[in-house]
Amino acid sequence: MNKKNITLIISSIAIVLSISTIFMQIFVFAKDNESPDEQYQEMIKQHYQNFSAYIPDKVSFCGEEVPMDNVFVRESLDRELTYLTYQHASTFIVLKRAFRYFPEIEPILRENNVPEDLKFLAVAESALNNAVSPVKAEGFWQFMPVTAREFGLTVNDEYDERYDVKKSTFAACKYLRGGYSRLKDWALTCASYNCGERGVKDRMEEQSCDNYWSLQLNSETARYVYRIIAYKIIMENPKLYGFYIRKLDCYQPLNYTTITIDSSINNFYSFCKQINIPYKYFRFANPELQAKKLTNKEKKQYTLKIPTQESLSWKSLINKLDNPYDFL
Repeated sequence: MNKKNITLIISSIAIVLSISTIFMQIFVFAKDNESPDEQYQEMIKQHYQNFSAYIPDKVSFCGEEVPMDNVFVRESLDRELTYLTYQHASTFIVLKRAFRYFPEIEPILRENNVPEDLKFLAVAESALNNAVSPVKAEGFWQFMPVTAREFGLTVNDEYDERYDVKKSTFAACKYLRGGYSRLKDWALTCASYNCGERGVKDRMEEQSCDNYWSLQLNSETARYVYRIIAYKIIMENPKLYGFYIRKLDCYQPLNYTTITIDSSINNFYSFCKQINIPYKYFRFANPELQAKKLTNKEKKQYTLKIPTQESLSWKSLINKLDNPYDFL
């Protein structure tokens, strides 16, 4: 091919590109009489889009059908789905935490004949975090001190089992099973977890109502079960709601060795130095420890967890994953 032909081809391409640019400008700014503000609005429509959260026609919760054809039920669930869908940062963190903690919670629910859907109650309560409420409900399941002790948890200034994920999940199972044995309905049982069983029963008697969906409750409890269900829907279908998270980006389950003690520990800083583990990692593994010491006059046995060196290596954890680049 000679230089003349090459020049001709280049010139032809340049002309086509110029014409394309002109047509593109005409397409984007369709009307010459549009103001800059109108042009800006058009750009927003093209490039910034939020979609209404998808509402399934069929939803089950704890093996029971949610009456999605009821307009009040549908709108109440829509509110919580919309809130969680566009509360991006918090919902992302919850999805990542679930990868670590659901494998601990799910077997305990199964072992205690409690529907696995109730793991989403813990999400609604604490976002899978050892949270502290203004009224001092604490831990993943947000137990008050009196209730925690009633269901077998140790709670004192130095040692608080509300912060132990497994032990507090066992206690939550006992609480929820007891509520269900009296209310005979899982949605009502969840509502009672929020406002108390007596409060739910009183409203049911006043209104001659036997179900959560038609029961008038205080604003927090009225939203509570819908929030649990919304978490279930989103966490079981994260991509449908715009949450794309690779397995390797989740918080990985950690491995621990354990040691058993039957004496007091006067200083956990010194203790951690002796066992060669940073105090920060030790406290993360044992969140039930609430002080820098543990007084043990009764010689009770305590099991303490020590993170393995492998668990401290992100690459080691990721190497254990099947298909780490897959999305949830």
